[in-house]
Amino acid sequence: MAKTIGLIAGEGRLPVLVAEGMRREGHKVACVAFRGHADDDLRALCAEWAEVSLYRPGSWIRRLRKWKVDDAVMVGRVAKTRMHDPFRLVRDIPDWRAIRLWYRRLRHDRRDHAVLAAVAEELQRGGISLIDSTTHIHEHMASEGVLGSREPTAAQRRDIAFGWPLLRDIAAMDVGQAMAVRDTDVIAVEAIEGTDRMIERAGELCRSPGWCLLKTAADGHDRRADVPTIGVDSIARLAAAGCGCIAVGSGRVILLDRPSVLAACDAAHIAIVGVDNE
Repeated sequence: MAKTIGLIAGEGRLPVLVAEGMRREGHKVACVAFRGHADDDLRALCAEWAEVSLYRPGSWIRRLRKWKVDDAVMVGRVAKTRMHDPFRLVRDIPDWRAIRLWYRRLRHDRRDHAVLAAVAEELQRGGISLIDSTTHIHEHMASEGVLGSREPTAAQRRDIAFGWPLLRDIAAMDVGQAMAVRDTDVIAVEAIEGTDRMIERAGELCRSPGWCLLKTAADGHDRRADVPTIGVDSIARLAAAGCGCIAVGSGRVILLDRPSVLAACDAAHIAIVGVDNE
C-alpha cells in the first residue's frame, strides 16, 4: 500500500536510488538530508524536504512526525573522518537527544553497529521505525555468479577462494568490509579509512595489475544502514590502481547503480562476480 516514507539522507548516489525506488512503488518521499551532504538530484524526488544537522536527531524526528511518517530509511555516506573530527561540536552544537546517545550508549563504543543501534532506538522513541535500507532497491543488489561480460582468470578465482573466508572473519570482527588479494596474499585490508583509501594503498603496494578486490557484509549485518556499496567512481579508482577483478557478496553489496557499474567494469576490463556468503 502506498504511503509516506521517510528518507534520512547522507552523501552519495544511494539516497537518490532509494528515493527513485520509493516513487516507482507509488510512495511519497519525505526527506531529511544532512546539511552539506545531499546529492543535487535528490530534492526533486522528494515531496517533503528539510536540511538538518547530523548531530541533532531531535530535528529529524520532529520533521518526520510532522509529515506523518512512521517508517524511514537511512542511507548515504557520513565520512568517519567527520565523526572523529575534534571541531565538529564547535560547528554544529548537538541537541539533548544526541547528548543522551553519547553519554548512555556511545562513549565507549563508536563502532558502526553500536551507532546504528543507538540511532534506531532513539528514532523509535520518537515514533519512527528504521527499516531495511535495501527494501526499495532490490534491482541494484549484487547477485551470484559472473555479473559482467569478463570472466575472472584462474588465478583470480584462486585469490577469491583464498581471501573470502578471511574477509568473512574480518567483517564479523567489525574491522572492515573489504580487502585486496594478489597471488593468495593479502595486500590491504579496509579499516576506518574506507574502501577508497584502501584501494589507493593496494595500488601503491601491488605494482603489477590484476589484483582482486573482495567486499561483503558480515553474517547478520544490520541492513538498516551502512550496507556496503560499489559505484562507478569506485570502478574508476580500481582501474587506476590496477585491479583486475571484483568479488562482492551476493545479496549483501549494493551496485550503484547496477547497469552503470557493470558497464564501467566491462569498459575497464575488470571482472566482477557475486559470491554466495554461505
